[in-house]
Amino acid sequence: MKKKHFEEELEELELELAKLQETVARKNMKVAIIFEGRDAAGKGGAIKTILRRMNARIWRIVALPKPSDRERTQWYFERYTAHLPAGGEIVLFDRSWYNRAVVEPVMGFCTQEEHETFLREVPQFEKMLIDSGMILIKFWIHVSAEEQEQRFQDRANDPRKRWKLSPIDLRARDLWIDFTRYRDKMFALTGANGAPWLVVDGDDKEKARLNIIHAILERVPYEFNEDAFKPIKLPPRPNIEDSDYDEPALEELNLVTDYYSK
Repeated sequence: MKKKHFEEELEELELELAKLQETVARKNMKVAIIFEGRDAAGKGGAIKTILRRMNARIWRIVALPKPSDRERTQWYFERYTAHLPAGGEIVLFDRSWYNRAVVEPVMGFCTQEEHETFLREVPQFEKMLIDSGMILIKFWIHVSAEEQEQRFQDRANDPRKRWKLSPIDLRARDLWIDFTRYRDKMFALTGANGAPWLVVDGDDKEKARLNIIHAILERVPYEFNEDAFKPIKLPPRPNIEDSDYDEPALEELNLVTDYYSK
């Protein structure tokens, strides 16, 4: 997708996201959105695009590091429940409890018994969330092997992106088929009830981001509150010269060096 076309479409969708945001805040709705997919699928980029002009007090990103020794002894879902949305919040999970469905068993970070237990429990866990009034949306961003390899090569050769390429990413690159098998099993066993998996074609990043926003707008009921979006008429700005305050000149402050002065 051409950059100009992407920006035009995104500008329109951002207005709808603003309406959704206002509705969620006003009605104390709870929304949790899960982003899963292979490494370099575009999860982080999609989240950044969604949040570009949104209110950080309403939208929140959760990207948990590997569990601590204490967290490893907890009920598996416990570390995630603390990050679920309260009323008036939208939480975006950059990877989620579904680590145990694909990443952990493939990498050997959990036992097969722990994996099977998770697959039995997660539909019940999510049903409780939905029954509590939460809107749960689950995205799997698909990326082809060819596109993933191109993105990995880009990260490997660009110092600015090197941090995105971890040893686990490289190991997962060699375990493509294993990831696919566990993904298919996850789809089959955890996509029923009120939270089906929504698969997004992620090879074209721009189109994927727009399609994700459309899917969110279709699944979170929102309305246009005209009063909330009326233009605000600002009162006249006070004239500092009419006050007894003597503002110091900018040069008198601890001014950062202007590296771009002519």
